[in-house]
Parts: sequence; C-alpha cells; structure tokens
Amino acid sequence: MSAASALSHAVHRIRAAHASLRTSESAPAFTGGVVAAGLGLGGFAMLVLFLWVVSPFPDSGLDGALHVAADCWLLAHGGDLVRTETLSGVAAPIGVTPLLLTAFPVWLLYRAGADAVAPASDGRVARSAVAWLIGGYLAVGAGVVVYTSYGPVRSDPLAAALHLPVVAALAAGAGAWAERGRPRIPLPARLSRVTATVTVPLREAVAVLRSAAAGVCVLLAGGAALTAVTLVLHPGAAGASFTRLSEALSGRLAVLAVAVALIPNAAVWGAAYALGPGFALGTQALVRPAGVVGEPVLPDFPLLAALPQAGPGTSLTWAALAVPGLAGLAVGVLAVDRREPCGLGRTAAHAALGGLVCGIAMALLTGFAAGPLGTGALEEFGPSWWLIGGMAAGWTATVGTPTALLVRWVRVRRASAGTEREQVAAPEVEAPEAETPEAQTPRTEGPEPEDRAAADAAPSEA
Repeated sequence: MSAASALSHAVHRIRAAHASLRTSESAPAFTGGVVAAGLGLGGFAMLVLFLWVVSPFPDSGLDGALHVAADCWLLAHGGDLVRTETLSGVAAPIGVTPLLLTAFPVWLLYRAGADAVAPASDGRVARSAVAWLIGGYLAVGAGVVVYTSYGPVRSDPLAAALHLPVVAALAAGAGAWAERGRPRIPLPARLSRVTATVTVPLREAVAVLRSAAAGVCVLLAGGAALTAVTLVLHPGAAGASFTRLSEALSGRLAVLAVAVALIPNAAVWGAAYALGPGFALGTQALVRPAGVVGEPVLPDFPLLAALPQAGPGTSLTWAALAVPGLAGLAVGVLAVDRREPCGLGRTAAHAALGGLVCGIAMALLTGFAAGPLGTGALEEFGPSWWLIGGMAAGWTATVGTPTALLVRWVRVRRASAGTEREQVAAPEVEAPEAETPEAQTPRTEGPEPEDRAAADAAPSEA
C-alpha cells in the first residue's frame, strides 16, 4: 500500500469516527427535545382531562379535551389561537398568553438544555447538542400544530412558527450556557472588530443587569399589589363573577385555574397602570391613573370585575405613580458597586443603561401579557408593549440616575471617613533616638582604663 493510499484510508477512518461520534451525541439531544415537549403536553393534558372527567356535562369527547390541552400548550409558547364558532360567524383571535402557563414549558426546556451538554464540553459540541434538542422539540411542535389545525379552536400556524423556535432556543440555550459555567459568548467577526476598542468590565455589566432586574421586580410587585388592593376593595364583584360563570364544581375549578394562570398577566397590567399609560379594554375604553375613558365592553371574568368605574382619577389612583418612582430608586441603588464605586460618568451610565434594560424587559413582558381577544371591540386588549417599554425606561432612568449619583457620593464619603478613623486609631511608632558622636566612635579591643592603671601599678609594688 502506498503512502498516499494509507493517508487517504486514515482520513476516511477519522471522518467515519467523527460522524459516528456526532450521531451518538445528536441522538440523545434530539430525544431530550422530544421528551421535553412530551412532558409539557402531558402536564397540560393531565389538567384538562381531570376537568373533563369531573365535569357532569362535557361538551365534547376525549378528542376535544386533547385538542384543548394541545391548544393550551401552543398558547403557553405565545402562539395565537383562532375561535371559529362565534356569534357573528367571523373567526376571532385569542392572543393573550397566560404567563404562568409559559413557566412550565420554559422550565422543561431549560432543564433539557442543561442535560444535553456536559460542563467541560467544547463550545461547538454544545451548540450542536442544543441545535438537535431544539430540532426534536420543534418536530413535536409541528405535529401539535397539524393536530390543532381544525376544530372550534384551532392554532395559527404563522404565530406558532414565529414563537415556538424563539422560546425553545432561548430557554434551551440558557440552560446549556448555565450548565457550562456561563462562558463568554463569542461575538461575530464584524461586531468583534467594531467593539475591539471597547472594554466593559464584567462587574459593571453585572451591575447594569442587577439594577434592571431590580426595577422589573419592583414594577411587577407594585402591579401585583395594585391588583390585590383592587380585588380586596371590590370583593363582591369578583365573587359574583366567579359564581355566574359556572354552577358546576368542574366549571368553577376551570375558572379558578384560568384566573390563577393569569395572575402574572394582572401584575404586568397593574405595572402598566402605575407607569401612566394604563391599558386598553377594547378599542373604546382606556384605564389609567388619570381616569377611565370610555365604556369598556368586558367579558365576565373575576379579574376584570373589580376595575375602576368610568370617570376622572382620584388621589388614590394617582398614588399608583409611586410604584415607578420606587423602581427608579431600586435601579439607582443597585447600579452602584458596594466595594469599589466607579466615577461619576460611569455611575450615571450604569443607572441609565439599567433603566433602558428594564424598559426592554417590560416591553417583552407586556407583549406576551396582552393581545387581542376577538375582532371589533376586543381587537385591542391590554397595554401597549412599545408605550409601556418606553415609559418604564424613562421613569427608571430619570429617577435612577440622580439616585445612583447620590448613593455613590454617600458611599465614597463613608469610605473616606472610615479611612481617616483608621489612620487616627493606629498606634504611633516612636522613632529610635539618634546616637551621640561618642557612642558612634568605634571601641578598640583591650582592657578598660581602670584595668590598665592597676596593671601599671603592679610592678612598682614589686
């Protein structure tokens, strides 16, 4: 065998081994995506089938119940649904995504992404595994879209094609990235050349993200508090709506499950109300702290039964503006590093960037939490994502920037005062005394003067 043929044979064997290695790595990842999608569908199916079994008069058979479970699974990923059986005969979209339902498939994808890679795996191998995982998940999703393409409530293929890959990629990629120890994400070559001269320390980026997360949490907590206060102040309206929707136990359990799934949506809507623009209840009504404009045409639902009445705002409604102010304070406080505060310019930039990231996060949440519930009057239902994102960024950046500068001044002053106290409390070290010239003269070896005198007198006595 010649050297060329031996080299060709070795290259062929290496390629075959690499192909088999990739096959052995891709199969578990693809299976992991299928399992994650199956577990999500199974969880929704268990809930729907339980309600279907305990219902005394189910409207449809087993196939209808499974269709509802598959529709809920797609809706949890942000995919819109379409109702075909309406009073007007015109198909009506369902675009409001229950955010609590979204948490379940996102968690499954996150865990599947973490299990698909090893902590010490190569970046290329990890990306390949995540890609195969997403492929398995989307394969199941395509089957679900086909299965729900008919019936009284069917899926929207275009919305599913836009939302399913994005949710799967973000959740699975986040899980794999966290499992590998959160390595630095390489930028494209062109973007790397542009940003080669810009160096942002990691602790500064962490400070920006930490401040933005604090702003989002304060806004959502304030929105949830406003929703709870509204329900407490109008307990009769919410309870009457709950009992009117169904008399059977299974129906009330279904209403309760939908209400619980929409609690995060209510928190986002409350945050939108506190930010000022408020939210739309159809095309003819707007709810905001300045007052309720128009006559809302609302479906009968407990979370909507306790909304403010039409009319101008009061001192209680205007007090909701304290929520974005508190969010701005949180952004400003956490934008300053406790250990080593940056300069004035960087501190202000951290607070402003934290407010910007907070606005982007609120825009994404609002886009998922709102959407149409029909045609005509219910074509607009919920807050506007771009308006809420802009107001959140403006509130938090405007309040957070001077707050961050004030916090930095206080911390720098405290640090300098502590340094001065340490210097005062430190014990003074006495300087050694200087030796006299006589002490500095070298001493010669020999007897002392008294010894020499005694030695001279000794011969004379003899």
